[in-house]
Amino acid sequence: MKVAENLVAIEEKILQACQKSGRNPEEITIVAVTKYVSAERAQEAVAAGITNLGENRDEGLSHKYSTMKQKAVWHFIGSLQTKKVKNIIDKVEYIHSLDRISLAEEIQKRTDKQVKCFVQVNVSGENSKRGIEPAEALEFIKSLEGFDRLSVAGLMTMAPLTDNESVLRSCFKKLKELQGEIQDARLGHAPCTELSMGMSNDFPIAIEEGATIIRIGTALVGEDS
Repeated sequence: MKVAENLVAIEEKILQACQKSGRNPEEITIVAVTKYVSAERAQEAVAAGITNLGENRDEGLSHKYSTMKQKAVWHFIGSLQTKKVKNIIDKVEYIHSLDRISLAEEIQKRTDKQVKCFVQVNVSGENSKRGIEPAEALEFIKSLEGFDRLSVAGLMTMAPLTDNESVLRSCFKKLKELQGEIQDARLGHAPCTELSMGMSNDFPIAIEEGATIIRIGTALVGEDS
């Protein structure tokens, strides 16, 4: 199917999730995850009306950034090695995987602009996933106060790959509760207004639990064979 057709179906699911949870669909931003597709497919997403694109590798981001005719708002959504920051920092507006001070230091060193960052939190506790432990998130975010080129826009998590709705809902609910704790701390450098959670298989549940940014790959742009 074409990206535009996929987008219609996704927007319908967003509307249904918002109606179910009493939310406004305009609160939800779709990031098209283009890591498995060509620059042409990413361009098709932009032509369909998607303005936010996400990549998880610096090579993929750099290639698409340089070859696309229409520009987009770029999100780096994968684990980011400190040594790779210099390759993407001038291209992205959002980094979804801030999880250590050394990475914050490198971002601070490599840019003159303010970069909106999401602190990645390992809510599920899975060893295979990166991120700050939930109990350590507030202190970690407080420690970022001196980094004037970072703004903690929000929190990000990856839920387990499961069809168990109660497990997914619990994971997303915990991130929402943690966001509330951070906002209660009233940290000037960490407005923490956004929640990046939910992907192709679970985004309606994520929306019902408070997601403002959903990262959609396969269901929107498919995969290159």
